[in-house]
Amino acid sequence: MDPVDEEAGLLVNNAPIPAPVNYAKDVHVLSFAFLLIFLAYGAAQNLESTVNTEEDLGTTSLGILYLSFTFFSLVASLVVRAFGTKNALILGTTGYWLFIAANLKPTWFTMVPASVYLGFAASIIWVGQGTYLTSTARNHARNNGLHEGTIIGNFNGEFWGVFASHQVIGNIISLVVLKDETGGRTSGTTLLFIIFLSIVTLGIALMWFLRKEDSKEEEPSLSSSSPHASVLSLSKSVVAPLGDLRMILTIPLIAYSGLQAAFVWAKFTKQIVTPSIGVSGVGGAMAVYGASDAICSLVAGRLTSGLPSITFLVSGGAAIQAIVFIWLVLGQSETLGVVYLLLISAVLGIGDGVFNTQLNALLGMLFKHDTEGAFAQLKVWQSATIAVVFFFSPYISMHTMLVIILSVLCLSYVCFLTLTVWIEKSFSSRL
Repeated sequence: MDPVDEEAGLLVNNAPIPAPVNYAKDVHVLSFAFLLIFLAYGAAQNLESTVNTEEDLGTTSLGILYLSFTFFSLVASLVVRAFGTKNALILGTTGYWLFIAANLKPTWFTMVPASVYLGFAASIIWVGQGTYLTSTARNHARNNGLHEGTIIGNFNGEFWGVFASHQVIGNIISLVVLKDETGGRTSGTTLLFIIFLSIVTLGIALMWFLRKEDSKEEEPSLSSSSPHASVLSLSKSVVAPLGDLRMILTIPLIAYSGLQAAFVWAKFTKQIVTPSIGVSGVGGAMAVYGASDAICSLVAGRLTSGLPSITFLVSGGAAIQAIVFIWLVLGQSETLGVVYLLLISAVLGIGDGVFNTQLNALLGMLFKHDTEGAFAQLKVWQSATIAVVFFFSPYISMHTMLVIILSVLCLSYVCFLTLTVWIEKSFSSRL
């Protein structure tokens, strides 16, 4: 199908088809399953660089994790197609369980294998999430005669809003359990990871209640394909999106979304929050980050209906984050007061909520016939950027990191505007 025909879904209503079916409950189940799994994993990730400090085990493990994530994201779309979206989601949860369990006895022999496996599991679960959510939104819109772009935006808003609240809940749990700790491994951190392991188990159980996705007869599974056909399918999934100008223009914004998130995890918590209010304050600052992320995701999702709204929201998110980074690069990244820290945390969370909802909605609308491949590219570039930050952050000063972030933000925004103008002109020329 002509890409312009796909882009038309961004700007006009789809023809309604009767026989309404409510798919919204699947979004509720998916959202709360991810909430349980990631409130545990997210809080654990925030603490890795401060509780597993011996030979930088925590930071290095995260770098290995995201490097593995990057590599396996190249084949994730093929795995999701082979197993089916629901089964891929369930398989992906096992990596998070194993990683939390490894933190009960963190050594190079437990954390490194767990990090490598989590990279594989994460690539599967996130490609599965994007594919499942987009497919569910399309089915809901088609069966209820609703505007596809609006439903994709609403479903993404709900998912990312609920998901982002994991930072609030998980970090409040960390704050309560570690309130009297001063850093390093203690009995309190062991108890915390036991609690997290139990919560992840509940999230895995909830994932089984998802509705099995509609079958796609046109997409052969591995079991029914020859090895040669499987290799061709893999090559198409990896290479084909890179030959699409729409994806090329979207990649810089994808990379920036990973860069700004990694900055929060690797630099902001360690070099800004901890020196100002201590290790115990990391949970509080990240709770504010998560709360603003969740609220913004819900609002942004509700406001998303097509390309014009996506352009407006991305512009706003880029602007407020640019203001914070410029303020920090001008010398305001020294020890900060609690009010300034919480304000910065909130602004960073708002930006993250915007980029998560709008990138997922944009890819879901643009790449209707290769949804798995599009979301695989999303995770390839996000995870690659995050891996680079974790590996090199110990050797990069705060000032240099901020300059890099601002440069990538400017480049990505120019590419995004170029994409929106091109799509608008291409669609107009077809009218």
